Amino acid sequence: MTDYFPRNLPLESVPLTKTTVNTSMAETDNLSEKLAITIAEAGSERKAGEILLLKVADVSYLSDYFVMMTGYSRVQVRAIAAAIEEKVETDLQRRPLRTEGKAEGSWVLQDYGDVIVHIMMPKEREFYNLEAFWIHAERISLPNSDQVEDKPR
Repeated sequence: MTDYFPRNLPLESVPLTKTTVNTSMAETDNLSEKLAITIAEAGSERKAGEILLLKVADVSYLSDYFVMMTGYSRVQVRAIAAAIEEKVETDLQRRPLRTEGKAEGSWVLQDYGDVIVHIMMPKEREFYNLEAFWIHAERISLPNSDQVEDKPR
């Protein structure tokens, strides 16, 4: 395959309408937060443990939010991932841009662009310790959460 691109592109490749996006930053942030909370709720419905919602927009350009949760078996990790995809598609009409790790089931990553989801087995979560890596990110408390942040480990 070559890196040659023709100079004269066909006119059909240029959009014919001049639509501009009139979404403010606050609206975008609210949509991202709604997506992250929807993901956390879907994980909670599948009994995911230690659900953590981090707002990383201020400390990283990768995403606006990270949602991390624990599944206690490979089957549960896959079920949590499937439940998240289903709930987000049903409620918000969005699908992940890419999904990695579903076949192995020990760590599934779902990339929604503005929200990145990590569903990990306890061993992987403890070893990689992403919470410590993103220590500067703001922790968002989840509505109706029965999880206590400062519980002893």
